[in-house]
Amino acid sequence: MSLRDLSGRLADQALRERVQFVIHDRLADDLDQDECRYIMRLWWQLSMRYTEVTLEQLREHVHEPKLTAIEELIAAIRSAPADVEAWIDTAENDFPIIFDHGVYASLGLDDRRDDQHPGLEGASGG
Repeated sequence: MSLRDLSGRLADQALRERVQFVIHDRLADDLDQDECRYIMRLWWQLSMRYTEVTLEQLREHVHEPKLTAIEELIAAIRSAPADVEAWIDTAENDFPIIFDHGVYASLGLDDRRDDQHPGLEGASGG
């Protein structure tokens, strides 16, 4: 199923950015590169009118419980802005901020303990 309609259904740019923030920071975990790649394609799809990703691709590459959250997001976008706001609240409660392994690796850091890395407080979501 095409998701090309999603970009035009979000109420405004601010809501789009909030949804993209949740997708990026709470769903796109770089520990699973394949899953992350397809979740980020959804992130792009929210701004593009061409096909970046299909629902079938998401179902093939994204695992539970993230897949259910994404399907709920799609339904919310196609429903009403209030439903999208409710999805954001639920996703922020259900999914912690993801530890960005790529950022830590690029900085030469090898663990998640913020107390050992001044200036990176909260980067691991913990």
